[in-house]
Amino acid sequence: MYNILVIIKKELRDTVKNKTILIQFILFPLLTLIMENAISIEGMEEFFFIKLFAVMYIGMAPLTAMASVISEEKEKNTLRVLMMADIKPWQYICGVGVYVWSICMLGAAVMGMLLPSSNRLFFLVVMGLGFVISILAGACVGIFSKNQMVATSLTMPVMMIFSFVPMLSMFNESIKKVSTIIFTQQLKLLFDSMSFAGCQKTGVSILCINAVMCAALFFMMYRKKGLE
Repeated sequence: MYNILVIIKKELRDTVKNKTILIQFILFPLLTLIMENAISIEGMEEFFFIKLFAVMYIGMAPLTAMASVISEEKEKNTLRVLMMADIKPWQYICGVGVYVWSICMLGAAVMGMLLPSSNRLFFLVVMGLGFVISILAGACVGIFSKNQMVATSLTMPVMMIFSFVPMLSMFNESIKKVSTIIFTQQLKLLFDSMSFAGCQKTGVSILCINAVMCAALFFMMYRKKGLE
């Protein structure tokens, strides 16, 4: 627990200095507030922008933040020091992950304030689950990358898939069929129903598989590439 808390404090100090990562956490909640209050089109789905930006927020902010943090640690050899200090993989990912998750949840809470009180708990639970999977995916990208430049190059296509494929699936049936294996698409379906009753066994299974695969991949990469 001490190791995890030290990592959280370290990352919090680093974020205050790193304005690029800080903007990632603020951008989508701010856009949601503006778009939801400024635009009203006849026939538009209720809370359209909240649902749209929620999925994009999940697919972008935690993923890019984790990839950036871990790749920076590797580039500056901080990760080497942590591993030599006997920081275990689960301690490291818990420390950085809890920190990123907590800040993202603050943004989700701001977005949730625009929803009726009866929908807020559901919204936050789904957002929290999505952030966990996105954090694991970002950790895989970060640990695989040699430096921040490589991390940025790898993050972009992954981020585009997770963020924009669910949006494109609204307009293309072929994309919709293929996108069912992506966790953000399953989260979008949950947001569309705005109810726990909308959960299906297939969707829950896909979410679990995505999470387990990302976690397993991170642990393998951490042990193999962490000291490089």
